[in-house]
Amino acid sequence: MTSRIGEMVIKARNPERLGRFWCAVLGYRITGRDETGVAISGAPNAPTILFVRTGDDVPGAGTLHFDLCPTDSGQREELERLLALGATPTDVVPSGSWHVLADPEGNKFCLMAKRIAPEPEDFHDA
Repeated sequence: MTSRIGEMVIKARNPERLGRFWCAVLGYRITGRDETGVAISGAPNAPTILFVRTGDDVPGAGTLHFDLCPTDSGQREELERLLALGATPTDVVPSGSWHVLADPEGNKFCLMAKRIAPEPEDFHDA
């Protein structure tokens, strides 16, 4: 069993402005937007970057986290595997579509219900 990064989530005071900036930098395009922020995407297997609106005035710590998506199992099985590897549940109540966990140093990340395809076999041989 494995997971892949499905999204990288970045807190932003102005998601639209940051989305446009990173699209220009990376050659990505805006692929979604709503009241919470902006999503940008590039290469087919590259993670989506989500710029999520925040009221925090202090940039830096806690502005980035990973959303992991199971590749060859369901969310429940992957949650059990991550906990066995040393992840810990946080005080954030699971939504049903994601669980918020922390790595061994306390960095938060989400385990999503959505599955994505595993990397091609030849990727691991490089």
